[in-house]
Amino acid sequence: MTDLSSRVDAFMQGAVDLHIHSGPSLHPRKVDHIEVLRAADEAGMRAILLKDHYYPTMPITRLMNDNLGYKTEAIGAIVLNNPVGGLNPSAVDYALKQGARVVWMATAHAKNHMEHEAKEADFKNKFPVNSRKTVAAIPATLTDDSGAVRDEVKLILDLIAEADAVVSAGHHHISECFPFYEEAKARGVKRLFLNHPTYVNEGNLEDIRSLVGMGVKMEHSICMFVPSTFHLFDDTHLQEVIAAAGVENTFFGSDLGQRNNPTPVEGFRQIIELLIRLGYDDAQIRLMTSTIAADLAGLA
Repeated sequence: MTDLSSRVDAFMQGAVDLHIHSGPSLHPRKVDHIEVLRAADEAGMRAILLKDHYYPTMPITRLMNDNLGYKTEAIGAIVLNNPVGGLNPSAVDYALKQGARVVWMATAHAKNHMEHEAKEADFKNKFPVNSRKTVAAIPATLTDDSGAVRDEVKLILDLIAEADAVVSAGHHHISECFPFYEEAKARGVKRLFLNHPTYVNEGNLEDIRSLVGMGVKMEHSICMFVPSTFHLFDDTHLQEVIAAAGVENTFFGSDLGQRNNPTPVEGFRQIIELLIRLGYDDAQIRLMTSTIAADLAGLA
């Protein structure tokens, strides 16, 4: 075993991945929920979050944690796409009271995401396609035509604040993210983050700096920086987005589980290796691969 491999092994002990797309799912998946938890446990990870675009995962994570005997904790979540009624306060209420820790606003059914999918062939080729035809989606927005946060979104934020849960603006445009996070803060939500801010959200480095100033953590998708079907960004961009937010506001989620890609554990190892190669020190790497995500999710 090389020194580098040993260092990666050490960082995997206690690592936290809050962005795993395992199956079953309408999107083709490489690993199922049990396989990915087993692999994370073997690697010594502290926790992983199971995210599906179309169904809440907390009943599955509850069963896994109670019955499989692994040390790694599985975390449940809900994504507010059409199958749960879109931006539906009732779905959020029930999910949180059944143990969901993270709530994503719409992803695949955000108006912004759907517009990207309709006009950009490369985007359509990269994002997974449903394995079966589904009814046409109703596009979601966080704000109305005047730019005000929608009433149903305000109620969702109240529920998240009451549960001290975590929220992400999902795949909505960066112009919607700012009023959304302002409203979240005003309503007492303390656990805020945004995934892949420079991808479908169309944020830039200044947007990252501004959101961080509002208390929003930045989660970057490992699959966009390592060899995968989603690879989009070079090492320079990685360093720029980390610098814009600061190491203390940056963490990584694999965003993996799709066919033809590394597994989430493999991807996590690859980003750690890349961070080592780019010269980040041990304390910085530990923050970005474990501590910040653990604190955000409220892990004991």
